[in-house]
Amino acid sequence: MRFPAGFLWGAATAAYQIEGAVREDGRGESIWDRFAHTPGKVAGGDTGDAACDHYHRWAQDVDLMADLGLQAYRFSIAWPRLFPDGSGRPNARGVDFYKRLVERLHARSIRPVATLYHWDLPQALQEKGGWANRDTAWRFQEYAAAAFRELGEGVDDWATINEPWCAAFLGYALGQHAPGLTDWPAAVRASHHLLLAHGLAVRAFRDLMGPGKRVGITLNMTAAEPASENEADRAAARRYDGFFNRWFADPVFLGRYPEDMLAWYEAAGALSGPVSGTAGGRPSETLSGAGSGTTRCAAAGGGSPAPDWLRPGDMALISAPIDFLGLNYYTRTICQNDPSSRFFGLRTLPPRGPVTDQNWEIAPRCLRDLLARIQQDWTRGLPIYIHENGAAMADELTPDGHVHDPGRIAFLRDHLAAAGDAIAAGVNLKGYFVWSLLDNFEWAWGYAKRFGIVYVDYATQRRIPKDSAFWYREVIGQNGW
Repeated sequence: MRFPAGFLWGAATAAYQIEGAVREDGRGESIWDRFAHTPGKVAGGDTGDAACDHYHRWAQDVDLMADLGLQAYRFSIAWPRLFPDGSGRPNARGVDFYKRLVERLHARSIRPVATLYHWDLPQALQEKGGWANRDTAWRFQEYAAAAFRELGEGVDDWATINEPWCAAFLGYALGQHAPGLTDWPAAVRASHHLLLAHGLAVRAFRDLMGPGKRVGITLNMTAAEPASENEADRAAARRYDGFFNRWFADPVFLGRYPEDMLAWYEAAGALSGPVSGTAGGRPSETLSGAGSGTTRCAAAGGGSPAPDWLRPGDMALISAPIDFLGLNYYTRTICQNDPSSRFFGLRTLPPRGPVTDQNWEIAPRCLRDLLARIQQDWTRGLPIYIHENGAAMADELTPDGHVHDPGRIAFLRDHLAAAGDAIAAGVNLKGYFVWSLLDNFEWAWGYAKRFGIVYVDYATQRRIPKDSAFWYREVIGQNGW
């Protein structure tokens, strides 16, 4: 298999997962610092305090990327490293760190791809309501504009928000990610403000950046598939697709929220009402009584009053043209209708095939189908980049100093083959970034799961390329296999 000329090969990381140095050079506290230090929130009591010590080992890590033949590196900027309190004047020492990183990438002929938000909201802004507070979107615009001014000369490619679904629903509704709330009205409100922040950042980008610069958003998507071919299960899969995929893709590309999801949230009382800012009821309770999908709302062009978080002009901002879509894909979700369930009247079923170390089903076929669906329903020929794709495996360092990970190699090969099939079918896929360059702090899993193509011995911070890293280097060198 060969990929088109100019296909971009890279790897990705995120600031809190690798940088460490959380109290150095003026960096402020993030919601993940607070969450990870809260007992019981992260497996093993792990935190990102040290992580991979990338803050001190960045030059070594860039040289490693070059040794592996990477053409691009997707990293995130830590908002609290640039703005310790979320706003004000940029922290010069934080800016200097990213400038040095970008300069080193260019020196090693690696294209920087910067993500503005990979979940490390300054805790000072969370104290004011976090993403449930509309003002946070405006603070994000200020931060984004500063990043463009300070780093825009060296960075051509920018992603505004990484996985707003995770930031909103895992963070504010399901309590599994920072800030750890279980408040559905806050989560729905947060989802809108995250998208509004994206739109405001795009506007700042167009005002400040010149020709040859590109901006987009990174959405995580799943293939929501019915447990059977009966109509009830198909409708259940459609509801999950609305919750996970359409709630974010429709506003960005179509300028509206999906009507069926507005109906569910409205009937459940999640479109308005009190927002606690602290832990509320269980999601299964707050989504009870959801409706049939017939209610109309002004957010989708219908006749009911708009939610109080939707203001005139919001959807035009959110749907302003972008230059690419970043897709993060890991697995599919099997959905079964269940009228007794208070979670959208459905339940998700266990995997039906081989799984990764996180018990995520390995489903490369769904990547091919999802790419085709994205282009048909949303992007309409806009460039797409796979910004994250990879697998946690039970990697072990052998006595002779190697890490043999044939399962990861098979995972990457099969997903790249699916991506190649999508390209052959006409999908405008322009690049692939493996998740992740390094084993790292895997959010609520702590250090228990290893996604990297490079093994990290956390006791010594030694980097050891796995067999998959050498395999990936060969793929890059041949532009396929």
